[in-house]
Amino acid sequence: MKNLLICMSAATVLLAGAAQAQSTSSADWRTVAPENLWVIDTSKGRVLVELEPRVAPNHIERIRTLTNQNFYDGLKFHRVIPDFMAQTGDPKGTGEGGSELPDIAAEFSFRRGRDAGYVPVANGGPGYIGTVGSVVVATQPDAQMMINADMKVSATPLFCAGTAGMARAGQPDSANSQFYLTTGHADTLNGNYTVFGRVLSGLDVVKSLKAGSEAADGAVGEGADVMTRVRLASQLPPAERPQVRVAVAGGAPFNAAVETARTAKGNGFTACDIQIPVQIDNG
Repeated sequence: MKNLLICMSAATVLLAGAAQAQSTSSADWRTVAPENLWVIDTSKGRVLVELEPRVAPNHIERIRTLTNQNFYDGLKFHRVIPDFMAQTGDPKGTGEGGSELPDIAAEFSFRRGRDAGYVPVANGGPGYIGTVGSVVVATQPDAQMMINADMKVSATPLFCAGTAGMARAGQPDSANSQFYLTTGHADTLNGNYTVFGRVLSGLDVVKSLKAGSEAADGAVGEGADVMTRVRLASQLPPAERPQVRVAVAGGAPFNAAVETARTAKGNGFTACDIQIPVQIDNG
């Protein structure tokens, strides 16, 4: 079983020895819970997504419910726009369908407490930008918690490359089963669509999916790639479960990734540029 260190949103793959060179402390890494690891096998390869219940609990519940029903197996990536996103989750394969379950109310933002493990990495206007788990968020500073009755502050997840977001119709509360994986920064989606997770591995797979034409607004049509099997890692036999560890915000590997991105981008640095280190054992 090969253990690998990868950088989220990057194609670079390094052997485990590189991970040990960065950090030998288990405190610098956290293991993704099997119920929060979404394993999407596609006609182009495997994609691993970390679900983040703290930012969108109701959408996570829907994703888990449909996944447990094998709802997503065989569904097409019916709309794919390069450097933007790949959309799927429609049993009709047209963008007009959904599940038989009721639509979900929007979760465009959430209330963040001190227990969220948030670490700021950049200024963000009146607040700060950092991470909750593997999701990048813009939020008010911790000091603001003291004047709020619930001792929490508002936080809005951001659409960086590799973000998992819920598709919807024109009304905010119309998400159902369709979702998309972004392949580029998508600031226009921030605060307007629900973020529910982040791609940990396989963004290159998402980028390789058959794209639709610009004239058809990305509709793929004939020959669209499909999700062959979608499971939560908790559904898989232990021997088949990927084991995934993510660098903890504020730990040595995470801080090194921040500084690498900050140096590379200079004044143009944003939290979306951080390639969070991930260790994967594919079982």
